[in-house]
Amino acid sequence: MKFGGTSVGSAERIRSVAGLVRDRRDRRPVVVVSALGGVTDLLIRGARLALERDPAWEAAVYEALSCHHATVTTLLRGRSQDPLLAHVDALVTELRSLYTGVFNLEELTPRTLDAIAGIGERISCEIVAAALEDAGTPARAVDAGRVVVTDESFGRAQPLMEETGIQVRATVRPLAEGGTVPVVSGFIGATRKGVATTLGRGGSDFTASVLGALLPAEEIQIWTDVDGMMTVDPRLVPGAKVIPEVSFGEAAELAYFGAKVLHPATIKPAVERDIPVRILNTLNPSAPGTRVTARPGEDVAEPRAIAFKKGITVVLISQPRMLMAYGFVARVFEVFDRHRTPVDLIATSEVSISLTVDAADALPAMQEELGRLGEVQVLRRMAIVSVVGRGFLRRAGLAARIFQSLREVNVVMISFGASDVNLSLVVAEDEAEKAVRMLHREFFEGGRG
Repeated sequence: MKFGGTSVGSAERIRSVAGLVRDRRDRRPVVVVSALGGVTDLLIRGARLALERDPAWEAAVYEALSCHHATVTTLLRGRSQDPLLAHVDALVTELRSLYTGVFNLEELTPRTLDAIAGIGERISCEIVAAALEDAGTPARAVDAGRVVVTDESFGRAQPLMEETGIQVRATVRPLAEGGTVPVVSGFIGATRKGVATTLGRGGSDFTASVLGALLPAEEIQIWTDVDGMMTVDPRLVPGAKVIPEVSFGEAAELAYFGAKVLHPATIKPAVERDIPVRILNTLNPSAPGTRVTARPGEDVAEPRAIAFKKGITVVLISQPRMLMAYGFVARVFEVFDRHRTPVDLIATSEVSISLTVDAADALPAMQEELGRLGEVQVLRRMAIVSVVGRGFLRRAGLAARIFQSLREVNVVMISFGASDVNLSLVVAEDEAEKAVRMLHREFFEGGRG
């Protein structure tokens, strides 16, 4: 059971979490928690202020201390709160020491930033474990830095599954089997040498998936503040509907192309072990949520959801002399490889290639190299709109419905995924939301005008 920052954002929310865990004690739950809502952003902001030698970094330390103290004193009564407050004080003292080092050295390495960013999870797992104990559920906080063994890619570390599995079986599993709920800090790990790492933003989902795969768990539950995966972002279309069940492939596409409910990396360990993932709402626990599984029960060749991602840059490279030649595409991708720039969508013809990137920092340097291969055109402020579903290759007339519904929108690029779960279009950024509303009306609102 993984609980995100909004689920543990206040003493009241943490009490609700304790109730949800207590109700599932017969299923031997393992709990993974994020930092309290907003804390990780606060810690990183303080680090940036210290790097800039801005005295305001002291205020970040005070804010981190005060928000955790307020949560503990509201959550627990009397002397039971004293050990937890002492632990909070010790970790905030560690934070102050790290900030001081950044301030004095005027240097913020990825290694140091990981040590800073993970402090919120180290505190929150202690608080949630104490709340469970206070509610009568035996629990123990488990620092993921002692369990999740990672490589040294600071900021986006990858768990070493074999070594992590040894630690999970030695620490987490015996607690759960013995009736004590392990409360594990999400998002963080440590190298073989014990140096703190993080799994990247949203990495608490990844922690839950890794633990779920290695225990193994019967199910991985991601508890958040929405009722499940939706047919579209409900902030954009109030009539968005919850999707009861999706395949792993559909969930991965939705996550990659803009859906915020599920971290894309969550999918991989679950897929490999065929463990279903359920997305549930802490604020509405009776809602059935969305079940993500390798083998969905329903196999209907229809769109399931619409996702979109702004801030996209389109790169068009054309070279008529490459007609009937070979190696052109390989040389184009060698440029992207050298500049470590990932590509989202690709469309090709005999003499041209179109592709999209969402990290365009290296593009000015790349343009010069790409210019040696052909004529280069760059379109900025674009967006990807993706229709995600299943069995698209078997669905006659799908493309016609998509383009008919978008007859008032200029589509500059089309990409049909290698799997049959995604058809993506590139439009101008200022037309993306209009396109999404049109597609949702066509496929989920009965085509109402």
